[in-house]
Amino acid sequence: MAEIGCDFFGLTGHKMLGPTGIGALWAREELLEEMPAFLGGGEMIRDVRLDGWLPNDVPWKFEAGTMPIAEAVGLTAAIDYLEGLTMTAVREHEVGLTSYALARLRDRYGDSIVIYGPDDPDIRGGAISFSYKGIHPHDLSQVLDQQGVCIRAGHHCAKPLMRKLGINATARASLYVYNDEADVDALVEALSAADELFL
Repeated sequence: MAEIGCDFFGLTGHKMLGPTGIGALWAREELLEEMPAFLGGGEMIRDVRLDGWLPNDVPWKFEAGTMPIAEAVGLTAAIDYLEGLTMTAVREHEVGLTSYALARLRDRYGDSIVIYGPDDPDIRGGAISFSYKGIHPHDLSQVLDQQGVCIRAGHHCAKPLMRKLGINATARASLYVYNDEADVDALVEALSAADELFL
């Protein structure tokens, strides 16, 4: 992080096979020293008086209350697992499977499906946001769920992007190390079930 001149860098545990409710924040120490503590309690307090309190040193300054111990153990296991796979292998799998999914979806549905984002799988992640034949993404999600295929539907915490694209929501299929081509094939086949209900 220091090499790229980063001020802050955050990560979410559940995005890397870990449990929910935990993540990490890397920050330049001088910025953390300048920032006020925003939560109180436990190890983050150095001293308390009737007229105020003093925060502890960084990093304890920002770690109020009981630490998420079980989540930390789970996140450590997830990191160990990913390191065992190697991030190079994870990325190669993601790019290969995303390439396969983009090709299968386009071959099967042509202009009936709009896939958002770059066409080149080398410059995108494994999340594929799409619109299908004008069917509302929430309806599409429910139909796919009934076919045993789980996707997300909504604005995906990106409302400004949705406004820019002129849409309210998208459907999103996410591919990762636990997916394979059979999962992509199931998605492609399940989409046709929406035709029977909505078209």
